[in-house]
Amino acid sequence: MNRFILFIAACICFLVSCKVEEIAPVAEAPKNLTGRWKIIKATRNGTDITNVFDFTQFRLRFDSTGNYMLENKLPFLVNVNGKYALDDPEYPFKLTLTPEGGSAITTSLNYPTSAGVRLLNLTFVPGCELNAYIYTLSRDN
Repeated sequence: MNRFILFIAACICFLVSCKVEEIAPVAEAPKNLTGRWKIIKATRNGTDITNVFDFTQFRLRFDSTGNYMLENKLPFLVNVNGKYALDDPEYPFKLTLTPEGGSAITTSLNYPTSAGVRLLNLTFVPGCELNAYIYTLSRDN
């Protein structure tokens, strides 16, 4: 009988001492595009065209004040330097480029990590609706 009472007392102490802890979600860090980016892969309508054109000299540079600059231009969403913005700094799905003196152009943005390297995937249609391009860029260190 004493063991039973001791067991019940231990169970009550255990139940009373247990608390449900609320864990607050950790905020996602804002995505940082700052730096120079180079094209490492390009596809048109699902076909790899990386070796068909010379993408090696092109650079897209983002600065911390919201400006972008194009170096060694090639067919791209814009052909003039300007401002950029993300639809959401923590979970971006869209990148908006506004060229100087032009209208804003928004494109799909994917920001994956592959083998520890942060990449940018930009999907766009530069004019002809029949051609969709995906440029995969990595930081140019």
